[in-house]
Amino acid sequence: MMRVYLSGEIHTDWRDQIIAACVDLTVTFDGPVTDHAASDDCGVAILGAEADKFWYDRKGAQLNAIRTRNGIEQADVIVVRFGEKYKQWNAAFDAGYAVALGKALIVMHGADNQHALKEVDASALVVAETPQQVAAALRYVMTGTLPG
Repeated sequence: MMRVYLSGEIHTDWRDQIIAACVDLTVTFDGPVTDHAASDDCGVAILGAEADKFWYDRKGAQLNAIRTRNGIEQADVIVVRFGEKYKQWNAAFDAGYAVALGKALIVMHGADNQHALKEVDASALVVAETPQQVAAALRYVMTGTLPG
């Protein structure tokens, strides 16, 4: 059984595409909370209101960090997706954390981000552009089978 943590951009269905393409493999997937509002509001919803936006965000970030750290630490492979629309500083942090732990890192982004992410790409074992490429890479690693 391989454990894969899917990190990064939360505004498209890339995770669902990878999971669907790997349905016949012995792989489990995990990732961050992808409901943006729930992720942002979890700290105050659980620990109480904050008038200061800094502490509002801090409560949520620290609570989410428990899930993220645990997921990355338990995973065999970490996939980090950088989207086109938003700057995902948290995705870059997750990639660095994965590399620091010696985890296998797959990075996914479009050609427009090649220059901006060159250092992240240099630390990854795979740099892909599509969910299909990521799924094919996972399939190859697990079964030795090339796309047909």
